[in-house]
Amino acid sequence: MKLSLIAVPALAGAVMVTGNVAFAQEEGEEQTQHKFLEPKPGKPVTFFTPGGEITLYGNLDISFDVMTKGISNLTAPGTGEVTPAGSVGWMPDISTNLAYVGVRGFQRLGGGFQFLYQLETQIDIAASSGLSESSSNKSDVVKGGLTSRNTFLGFSTPFGAIKVGKTDAPYKTSTARFNPFSGMIGDYQVVMGNTGGDNRVEFGTRLDHSIWYESPQVYGVNFAALYSPGQNRADDSGDLPAGEADCTGGNIPGSGGTGAAPFPISCNDGGFSDAMSFSLNGAWGPLYVTGAYERHQKVNRNSDLYGIIGAFPLPAPYVGWDSADVAAEDAWKVGAMFTFPTETTVGGIFEDFHRYVPAYLAFQNERQRTGFWFVVSQNLTAQDSLHLGWAHANRTPGDPGQHNTSINVDPGSGLTAGGLNANNQADMFTVAVKHGVGHDITLYATWAWTINQQYAHYDLGAGGRSVTTDCHDGGLPASGDVNSNPHCWAGGRLMGFSVGVNKKF
Repeated sequence: MKLSLIAVPALAGAVMVTGNVAFAQEEGEEQTQHKFLEPKPGKPVTFFTPGGEITLYGNLDISFDVMTKGISNLTAPGTGEVTPAGSVGWMPDISTNLAYVGVRGFQRLGGGFQFLYQLETQIDIAASSGLSESSSNKSDVVKGGLTSRNTFLGFSTPFGAIKVGKTDAPYKTSTARFNPFSGMIGDYQVVMGNTGGDNRVEFGTRLDHSIWYESPQVYGVNFAALYSPGQNRADDSGDLPAGEADCTGGNIPGSGGTGAAPFPISCNDGGFSDAMSFSLNGAWGPLYVTGAYERHQKVNRNSDLYGIIGAFPLPAPYVGWDSADVAAEDAWKVGAMFTFPTETTVGGIFEDFHRYVPAYLAFQNERQRTGFWFVVSQNLTAQDSLHLGWAHANRTPGDPGQHNTSINVDPGSGLTAGGLNANNQADMFTVAVKHGVGHDITLYATWAWTINQQYAHYDLGAGGRSVTTDCHDGGLPASGDVNSNPHCWAGGRLMGFSVGVNKKF
């Protein structure tokens, strides 16, 4: 029996098929005759097809949570009486968390080449599928629709794999194994990859209409590179990308809170043009190291600027303000993880975001900062494990304020903003205990706490949950999309407890 030496290990937490997996099979298997959809021995739900294989896989997860926004004790500065509206304290919920099913497979083409495919969709367990609408954004994508998640066609060769479709970007997958809280209330994406503190994770996302390359593993090292064309005719990325239902970044036009005259309805709340993402990973026994970089071109954040300019006269540099806040954004990170003989795993990530705006816009630039994540995991028994995590977001150059702290007037500038050097740092602490009951079923309990400073508004549950807890109160109207007007109270201390069950197949 002889096995090929070319194989690419799957990244933990990423639902991807590497083009070279088949090369780890026994030589001569390509000539073996099997019945159509004959079950393949082993754990995965895999069937033989003529000259290939097809596998059914999935991740099912649901939890019962009790969460608080931690803003009930806040009062608008200078008013002495304006407080958050609605029920903003402890509230129970049932949430579907990072649940999906898919099929993937390959077809041998001879000479070491294969045709690859994967079709994957979100599964809504606790709620009905539909358009995503909340008090802070709206999406026209039906995430419970067929192939809403990582879906592609491609080819593998002995020199790597080329794929076309949509996928979690290499920047995201490079550190997936650092996140044992994936899909939980304390998911590290509350801070990591999350530039502004919203439930959107700008640098931990799935990129549509992409083409990417995955290298084979050579001496423990592999490389991935992705390019996603913006498909946007607008110079400021304000249009919907051709062939897409949403703005790039996850919202429909106008969901940034603008649209009333004289402000145009457009993709002005984070829509971007071309995107590039890269990762370089190395694994040698108990040590894993990674470095990654991602860049988004022409990111349109004019909705941050509209609210300020609509309320206050601004100086000469703001001539042409309707397209001023459009700039490139990029991020880089490095991480290392080591597993000791005691089955203790320790890991850390440092991350740096940059937004390339003119100096006169620095007072409202909340998208540029550094941050870090530390995680410790300990196997207690063969079935039980304990996980501890801490994420920290450093302050940004400025804060736009008009959405997040609109009734907090900066005494220095008179603007409804935190302004330059606003204290928008935040910390998130989280603990989880997991217990395996067999058959790839895991029970878990977790606690998470986000501590926002005065102008920060980081949330809980970002990055894969149907129920998230953010800074918005229950003010009316709060029915969703551009017609909603709940106030976002910066400085909240969000906390939650969660118990859930996860099943993989």
